[in-house]
Amino acid sequence: MGKEMKEKTVLCGASAYEKKYYFNKDFDGLPDSIKKELNIICVLFTEEVGGVLTFVYDEEGELSLETEADEGDLLYDDIGSGLLIKEVLKNKQELFNALTIYYKVFILKQDPSDLLYEE
Repeated sequence: MGKEMKEKTVLCGASAYEKKYYFNKDFDGLPDSIKKELNIICVLFTEEVGGVLTFVYDEEGELSLETEADEGDLLYDDIGSGLLIKEVLKNKQELFNALTIYYKVFILKQDPSDLLYEE
């Protein structure tokens, strides 16, 4: 028996290879200032370390950053990527918390009052 595939939803992402930014239209309800901030984070990240960066929600609505690189990409900075992800998560914690609550309320249709008391 194979491992169960977890359902994921991509919020946005950028690719250093294609020099493109992607934003999932399912999240058009987000304020423009947040969309712009996501765009800046993704593009600056891929410019600095290369590869592909995506903001991804898991089945429970938790937001994470995923990065990957083409197998033969010798310019991709794997160590720098990990350090930069930690820095982004630390510096943008409030943004991540807000995006997580947004997803749980507007996409997963959870009761907002339930989210206020989560630990």
